[in-house]
Amino acid sequence: YQPDPLMESTPPDTFVVQISALYKLPVNYDIVSGDEKGYFFIHSSSGIIRTSKNLKLEDFPVDFSVRATDSSNAAIFNEVGVKVEVTDENDFPPVFPSSLVEVRLEENSTATQIVQLKAQDNDTGRNGFLTYGIFNGHGQKFWINETTGILYSTTSFDYEEEPTEYQVVVYAEDDGIPEKKRGYCTVVIKITD
Repeated sequence: YQPDPLMESTPPDTFVVQISALYKLPVNYDIVSGDEKGYFFIHSSSGIIRTSKNLKLEDFPVDFSVRATDSSNAAIFNEVGVKVEVTDENDFPPVFPSSLVEVRLEENSTATQIVQLKAQDNDTGRNGFLTYGIFNGHGQKFWINETTGILYSTTSFDYEEEPTEYQVVVYAEDDGIPEKKRGYCTVVIKITD
């Protein structure tokens, strides 16, 4: 048996799966091995398995065995395997080590790499997969590689004729389910003479 994966936030006493033995006499069901941490219980006559407590993602998947025993003769039984998986929920937003980064850029330098930004996300799988973007970016003067987080200038700057400081707000966005989460970092770019 491999029921649909449970969400990490599944509450205790949630239906997981019903085990059903093809047998002409009444049977008793028991979980006999594999559920050492006691996440599940089974109704002895219906074969319905439910969660018994809150689930911890790091303990899954759990493979356990269920035994169906003839209720009038304990020597007659059969066992079946059950595998339960848990889906990570998008608990955490991406976080940059610092919400403000200051960099210097020489005037008249051609389009160039300015800084690499790296956010962390404590979720696993696609909930922790990050892409980068520019939230506000002063027209077309800057762009970011959405995979690497490297911020580039797309033009040269003139110290005398243009602003000497730019603030670019960069975001990191996860690919979370059910919703995506973002973290932000402001990059202050000071143009030097």
